[in-house]
Amino acid sequence: MRPSDRLSRRALAKAGLLGAAGAPLLTSCGIGGGGEMVLSDEPVELRLSWWGSDLRAQQTNEAIAAFQAEHPNITVRGEYKEFGAYWDGLATTFAANDSPDVVQMDEQYFKSYSDRGALVDLNEAAEFLDLSKIDANLLPTGQVDGAQFALPIGSGVLAFAVNADLFAQYELDLPDDTTWTWDDYAAISLELTERSGGEITGSGITGGVDVGSIRYWTRQRGNELFAENGDVTVEPELLVELWEYYLGLIDSGACVTAEQMVEDTGAGVEGGMLATGRTAFGQVHNTQITALRKGSGADMRLLQLPQHDGTPANFVKPGMYWAVSAGSEHPAEASLLVDFLVNTKAAADIIGTERGVPANTEILEYLIPQLDESDRMAVDYLEATVPGDPLVVVPNGASNVNPLMTRLGQEVYFEETSPEDAAEAFITELQGEVDAAK
Repeated sequence: MRPSDRLSRRALAKAGLLGAAGAPLLTSCGIGGGGEMVLSDEPVELRLSWWGSDLRAQQTNEAIAAFQAEHPNITVRGEYKEFGAYWDGLATTFAANDSPDVVQMDEQYFKSYSDRGALVDLNEAAEFLDLSKIDANLLPTGQVDGAQFALPIGSGVLAFAVNADLFAQYELDLPDDTTWTWDDYAAISLELTERSGGEITGSGITGGVDVGSIRYWTRQRGNELFAENGDVTVEPELLVELWEYYLGLIDSGACVTAEQMVEDTGAGVEGGMLATGRTAFGQVHNTQITALRKGSGADMRLLQLPQHDGTPANFVKPGMYWAVSAGSEHPAEASLLVDFLVNTKAAADIIGTERGVPANTEILEYLIPQLDESDRMAVDYLEATVPGDPLVVVPNGASNVNPLMTRLGQEVYFEETSPEDAAEAFITELQGEVDAAK
């Protein structure tokens, strides 16, 4: 496993963002050790940090330029990395009291940062940042005890992306995603591999190495990853079942090998095996369809995930958030930048739905008539999804859940660890991290 695929627990510990031991990085109220919540008359420089694809970087830099044109005394320096390296780097900068002013935040991490006083309560920035137009169902997902530490940017939902051109080439009908099952998915993927004579592989490995697929699989079977009190409640036998399912797909040739999976992860959405026509199925979030279609040039479509007993299990969640560092020397300008990115038509014209279907309801209404085919597909998919119960937010101490699942899932698929041992290790280690943070 590449180091960038694992969140550095040492870096988090240094930053005071892991476990109960160690003093908070910043004070837990207000804006901590940062600047005053007033606009400066002097030139100001901000840093804006995010993870994502080259397309996201291009769009974000264009939005930064538009913001700077409106605020000529503010210069914004953009910084971005791929997902795994981003969290290592962010923890390190917070530990060094050198955090970016505005950071892109994820549901898995924001409680760990907010509980350590590392983020501004955006309610304090009301003069510079309007929260009133954000979807009332999404806004609370960035709150802790009423404090708005993270502002939802947009919403997203898990999907299967499919290359319809490959189905046509190998004379197969697309599955009916209102009724198909996991057995159907396995059979179709294998048939694609066989009909192509090995020129392509039916599917990438679409589960068992990320927290989203674990949640979907277990929720279909009446189970949840976390309880409301933060305890880990996933049943080990369900993890074993999921990993054994994908080991069967690997053995049959229906999906790629473990080695190819790791290579594919490093290539990103636009350069991976799905985008380059080497697989026909892949797991994405619905709004990634824009980058996928751009990178592939193929007839890419979105399918609802396979079903188990017809149980609604998918979930709508903020694709990501914006947050302001409590160590920012310019929290007013940083809040003004967030307001521009989330609440203005100028930014919406540039970013569209790439960071999720906009959480600002007025911006979404503005965008819908002008959406291109890819963005319209993302919105239509979200509207067609029948979600299960709302997710329990990843508790403090459990920010390592996705890197932990990636590591153990890869060990299973490389046959270095049995599914049973990996399931036990996952639950024990994750619960230990949650307990340490209480």
